[in-house]
Amino acid sequence: MAKPDWLAITPHSTKKYDSVKQTISSLGLHTICVEGHCPNINECWDSGTATFMVLGDRCTRGCRFCAVTKSAIGRAPDPEEPKNLAMAIKEWNLDYAVVTSVCRDDLPDQGSGHFARCINEVRSQSPNTVIEVLIPDFKNDYACLKRVVDAKPDVVGHNLETVERLSAYARDRRADYRQSIAVLKTVKEIDGTRYTKSALMLGAGETEEEVLSTFGDLRDADVDFLAIGQYLRPTPHHMEVKEYVHPDRFSYLKGKALEMGFLYVAAGPFVRSSYKAGEFFVRSMVQK
Repeated sequence: MAKPDWLAITPHSTKKYDSVKQTISSLGLHTICVEGHCPNINECWDSGTATFMVLGDRCTRGCRFCAVTKSAIGRAPDPEEPKNLAMAIKEWNLDYAVVTSVCRDDLPDQGSGHFARCINEVRSQSPNTVIEVLIPDFKNDYACLKRVVDAKPDVVGHNLETVERLSAYARDRRADYRQSIAVLKTVKEIDGTRYTKSALMLGAGETEEEVLSTFGDLRDADVDFLAIGQYLRPTPHHMEVKEYVHPDRFSYLKGKALEMGFLYVAAGPFVRSSYKAGEFFVRSMVQK
């Protein structure tokens, strides 16, 4: 299926982009921007923004849409990573930092303790930085989720990725649509003052009715923020794109989502869960 004109991106390299790349490399850090083949990497890095990926670059899940390297057992977490992450955020003077991770089913605490240490270190070195985390499902383990939430990130994100009918096809067998809804509910139960966020990718074969039903499920879980973007196939080995969704439909769905009560919705072909377009709004909400 040929990509339409609205999906064209012209790569470029600038001094700011090169500086971000150098900092990440020198500190031994990973970003979902690189590992996930994000289409916004030039735009975000040029503005000094990156979504950091902790707990290594090997994921123990095998989702059919994701470009991150898969492995049954990941590398041992780097004990210096929390400090190096905080150093990078402080060096760039970020007022909004996004931290995600690979899934680590191979670790006793699924990496939740390391995640919490990263949050605490960033908070220590950059107390005024708004911290958004994008977490795995941790199998909806209460202790793991509480460990992360108790570290007080300002926003806790967990992605549904797709509608319920397609979830078993697109995601790893250990992931589950209802489990992900439960994760988002559990976060609010642990601390109702945390903002929550989720994301959907369109173009995998979902219907409008299914998308609107998914919005309803997220609002039933009291999710505050939503990102809606186009699924782009990373390689021929990943699941196929069924449809390239027109920007007008993204605008329409954004309106529907706002009507249902989300505080903020980012929607468009290149929007991703950590898309920086929402950071100003979310930051202003948190700082109030």
